[in-house]
Amino acid sequence: MNLLWRTLLRNRGRVASGSLLIGLHQGCQAVVPILIGVIVDRAVATGSLGRLALWTGVLGVLFLVLTVAYRTGTRQLMRAIADEAHRLRLEVAAKVLDPRSEVRTGDVLTISTTDADTTSYLLDYLPRLFGALVATAISAIGLCLISVPLGLVVLIGTPVVLIGLQRAAPRITRRIAARQEVAGRAASLATDLVTGLRPLRGIGAQDAAARRYRDASRESLAATLRAAKTLGWFQAASDTVSTLVACGIAILAGWFALSGRISAGELVTVIGLAAFLGEPFATLSAAPGWFASSRASAERIEAVLALRPAAPPGGDNPVPPVAGECVGVVVEPDAGALVALLDDGSPDVLVAPHLPELFSGTIRENLLDPDSSEQLGEVLRASAADDVVAAHPDGLDHAIADRGAALSGGQRQRLALARALLARPRLLVLHEPTTAVDAVTEHAIARGIRDLRHRPGSTLGTLLITTSPALLAVTDRVIVVRDGTVVATGTHAALAATDDTYRAAVLR
Repeated sequence: MNLLWRTLLRNRGRVASGSLLIGLHQGCQAVVPILIGVIVDRAVATGSLGRLALWTGVLGVLFLVLTVAYRTGTRQLMRAIADEAHRLRLEVAAKVLDPRSEVRTGDVLTISTTDADTTSYLLDYLPRLFGALVATAISAIGLCLISVPLGLVVLIGTPVVLIGLQRAAPRITRRIAARQEVAGRAASLATDLVTGLRPLRGIGAQDAAARRYRDASRESLAATLRAAKTLGWFQAASDTVSTLVACGIAILAGWFALSGRISAGELVTVIGLAAFLGEPFATLSAAPGWFASSRASAERIEAVLALRPAAPPGGDNPVPPVAGECVGVVVEPDAGALVALLDDGSPDVLVAPHLPELFSGTIRENLLDPDSSEQLGEVLRASAADDVVAAHPDGLDHAIADRGAALSGGQRQRLALARALLARPRLLVLHEPTTAVDAVTEHAIARGIRDLRHRPGSTLGTLLITTSPALLAVTDRVIVVRDGTVVATGTHAALAATDDTYRAAVLR
């Protein structure tokens, strides 16, 4: 609920003005049948053309006011909704872009789109609810001026009906929240599976992934049907009650007209108000479902915003700069904080992220720096990217799509590694650079990195933040960081022989 309050507070100006304008629009609509009744009694019944022209002009002004009020009010509210949804997406993006945060890609997609939009719709629901209350109040007052019993039907019946309908609100909230949660999980899973489709095919796991998505989709369908059933019963009950109230008012008015207690114009007004009240009654009865949807989406966004990324290791940097060394770093439970700490923008340090990014263009354009072309062949061999180049007839001039969409995960990793090696930074930080390649290629890459950057006399340093035994085996030493503290240092072989925790983390 804190997010919903914050959403209202930072849009309070537009919501307040929009609510007043929507209230004015609804109030004018409620006055229309009242004014028509006045025209019938004071102009039509008397046969006065002057009064007919006067009151018709008043009716025209009323329609002008309600039209302008509606257009201006909805413009204010739509602007507020769009701006708030944008702010929420930026907040979610800022949270998940923190390299120390771990949020699944699919979750980010559903939360930053559907949930952000649904939460921002609160800025429309409140003005509509306010407008419905204004319309109901004016209608009740108009009916009271004609006949107190008719007005009391609305003044007493409306709160009773709303209180009764509100008893279903908690159940609606639970069903809608459950529906959005499982639907979000299904969408998240679909996004993650599509993103990793090539690696899944590579290891023959596509059938298992399809079964997993099928189960999640069926769960989502079942939750959607349960929520739809609850909302359907609720809507049917609210429509039935609203119709009965409107029919009761019309029947009572007809009786009063036949007994001479109200005039023909007043009968027209009552029938018009009875018909008009269906709209605000529908809004009032649908409100619990609307607010339940916004609340459920807000809770999903709050869950992301409340994530506390792993704190950077305290004290001095636990991994000192290396010169001429190849150092392995095993971080438990999460390496994100250490990667973020090292990625400080220093010109002497290049941090190659775990998830590589390629841009549209040729392989050559994704790799080459004008000053590094002499090393290209050597770097391609060291990173095992020469196989990627050789797999295409155009070689280095082969065109790749944005983000390397047509390449497998292993091909993207190897090209990104080649690009990092071509840069020749004094300190190169590689975070799990071989997770999408096979074991044989991983061993070749490990030896290639070692041979390329750590020849005799080299002053270049490399940090391999990984749990891969193939990569750790080529390092000069390994540093084990657990919960932000260095707990062990030694060679890979020595740690594997003496440290049970290290062995469990690495030798899997």
